[in-house]
Amino acid sequence: MKKIIRPFALIAAVTLVVTVSACTATTKDSGDVLRIGTTSMIDSLNPFVSDSDYSSVTYQYVYPHLTEYDADLNITPSFAESWETSADGKTWTFHTVANAKWSDGKSLSAKDAAFTYNMILDYQDGPTGILAGWVAHMESVKAVDANTLEISYEVPVGNVLTQLQALPILPEHIWSKFATGDGTEITNFENGAPMVSGGPFKLDKYQKDELALFSVNKNWWGKTKPQISGFGFQFFANDDAMVSALMNKQLDMIGQQTPPTAVGTLKNAGFKVLTGPSVTIKMVIINTNPEKTKNRELLDPKVREAIDYAIDRKQIVDTAWLGFADPGSTIVTPASGYHDESLAPLPFDVAKANALLDEAGYPVGENGIRVANGHPMSYDLIFPTEENGAPDRAFQIMQAGFKQIGIEIKQRKMDPDAAWEAIIGPNEDYGDYDIAMWNWTPPVDPDFVLSVLTCDQRGNNSDSGYCNPAYDELYLQQGAALDNQERRSIINQMQKIIYDDRPYIVYAMPMVIEAHSTQWDGFVLSPLVGSVNNLSTLTLLSVHKVP
Repeated sequence: MKKIIRPFALIAAVTLVVTVSACTATTKDSGDVLRIGTTSMIDSLNPFVSDSDYSSVTYQYVYPHLTEYDADLNITPSFAESWETSADGKTWTFHTVANAKWSDGKSLSAKDAAFTYNMILDYQDGPTGILAGWVAHMESVKAVDANTLEISYEVPVGNVLTQLQALPILPEHIWSKFATGDGTEITNFENGAPMVSGGPFKLDKYQKDELALFSVNKNWWGKTKPQISGFGFQFFANDDAMVSALMNKQLDMIGQQTPPTAVGTLKNAGFKVLTGPSVTIKMVIINTNPEKTKNRELLDPKVREAIDYAIDRKQIVDTAWLGFADPGSTIVTPASGYHDESLAPLPFDVAKANALLDEAGYPVGENGIRVANGHPMSYDLIFPTEENGAPDRAFQIMQAGFKQIGIEIKQRKMDPDAAWEAIIGPNEDYGDYDIAMWNWTPPVDPDFVLSVLTCDQRGNNSDSGYCNPAYDELYLQQGAALDNQERRSIINQMQKIIYDDRPYIVYAMPMVIEAHSTQWDGFVLSPLVGSVNNLSTLTLLSVHKVP
């Protein structure tokens, strides 16, 4: 998911060391607190407001989920110990852990799951819309008793278990007072620390843009107990500060954002560096809202195709990511298992791009910039500051390529919050902006990244303003497809639509790169999203200090 970040001083790394030690003074050993550095901020602790990667990582460890992934990316039981489906495939019955408790001692049961899912259903056209995709086709939910949850669907749904993996179960006794009236208070709720937890850890302290500190939840109902007394996230403004903190032993590991430029240095310094494929996509976003008020030439498919041809993906991979990436083509990566290999990245072809723009009737002006509808084809490109690093170099390569086809782009760096506001506009109508660069690190199952481009996600997760009813119909079909080959065929059609329409031009698919001190072991590197992720509790249940 998009990751939100704001800059702050490097001195915060020292703050983490002091605060973690103080926070864990009563535990068995303050040295068994894992200190994690990341450049991805927690943008909110309210799941109906947040869309950052590390917000959802927090929910994975703090809230129960019916299912989760194992190390081989197979769905396994979590708070739901078992389940079965009806003969018609439309009713799922889940049997949850008995006698579970929240961290505050209140009962944790199937009733909390029923409350959470019903709240999302009741307000999916408004306050809970950001999670609405996970309850697609869900008709009703009820707790038959404290340990039995029954979910009914309008039609048989093929990806129920992966959908539910992404939905945190919230404590009804905390949230029920907000799920009234028009639901406005659901998104207004400041869900801060200390937070009532039903997962293996509880969030004790949170300082926005600086740190988040977690300790073991003593009421954790899971069979496997953590081997550490806690962990902390330290948020960094840039890669260099984060790598420096690791090198200076102020951190124990840095997550999947380890910069490619640091790999050699870290290895030479004796750190363990892990790499693997990722579901992350880096893309150029083009405002495809048909009602946009200016620079409407960007709605011309030939213009967007020309832009695609003017991106030198090979140079971007080789120089910006030093080979730790692959050229991008579709919104679904090969690592997900659903990528359409027939949709190859376009080659860098300036001649082809210029021919398309000539054919579209946009002549080159005296200053070398083409003219469209009486104005130069010169655009501000919104660039969130969290994209600093390799994407900065990628922008420079694109800027040079675009210049060769008579298009000028100027980087407009913005705080991610401001970037998001600039993209959707004050009325959430995507009226003004033209182009942006950003990324998604979606869940393994492609449902989420496919949902982002549906009409319903305008004003929620959509950052392109794209809306195509034919695409939306396919989205509903893929979610209900029970046969995997049928679903794969539908998803291929959806990839082709976006590949051709180009609201997103995917230019790179970076690898997961993470590094940690050899004084720690037990990391479970997901083939897709790194050790500490929003898919599974495995790493933070198995990680431990080396004796």
